[in-house]
Amino acid sequence: MILLWDSSDKTVRLRLVDSEYQEEFAWPVDRQLAKDMLAYLRDRLAQRDKTLKDLTGIGVFRGPGSFTGLRIGLTVLNTVADAQNIPIVGTTGAQWQAEALSRLQDGENDKIVMPEYGSPAHVTQPRK
Repeated sequence: MILLWDSSDKTVRLRLVDSEYQEEFAWPVDRQLAKDMLAYLRDRLAQRDKTLKDLTGIGVFRGPGSFTGLRIGLTVLNTVADAQNIPIVGTTGAQWQAEALSRLQDGENDKIVMPEYGSPAHVTQPRK
């Protein structure tokens, strides 16, 4: 099963692709991504009697988008890919899902996907 993930916006988009089916989910994450991401992913996989061990590849949208959403999503999924010893690829653009699937099917592996924010991060300066 291949996981496609986009956490570049306030609504996370998740797509599970298997030879038997494809299923898409939208999760209005607000500020809960870091706290609930793995549980949300686990629950979506469990709906199909699957676990992280059933993943054969991960495709991620690497940006541009939310600094925090991309940073958290990519960090967690880079870790999952490494721990499960599965390929991970990052893509951008309107056709990112098709490109990610194609790259995974061609045996590509970025090993670590870095975000593309589209502009410098807006970091609040310390008050003192």
